[in-house]
Amino acid sequence: MKTLQAPTQTTAILAQLLERLDASRVPVDAHQYRTVVDRLAQDLANAEVDWAPLLAQSPAATEIYENLHYAEAGLCRSPLESATTAEMAARQTIAHARRRDEPAAAPDF
Repeated sequence: MKTLQAPTQTTAILAQLLERLDASRVPVDAHQYRTVVDRLAQDLANAEVDWAPLLAQSPAATEIYENLHYAEAGLCRSPLESATTAEMAARQTIAHARRRDEPAAAPDF
């Protein structure tokens, strides 16, 4: 059985930086953002690393990882229950909004 390596500190810092860029309230330089994403994607493509600890802490890194491995696994790291709950809540909200926007029926005289 092959033992997987731990993520490098550089990759962990890139994931933290991406989280900060994503959460930034001020505009972020597109080139800087793209550079961070590209470098993180290169690191996440290494199949000899156990990415689970890093991905558990970084939603942004998880999204990149899912996109890199979509052909093999789809969105396997996304919690199904929370996605289903979010979809059901969205459907209820849309249905409620549609009911509010419907014109009132004209009275019969």
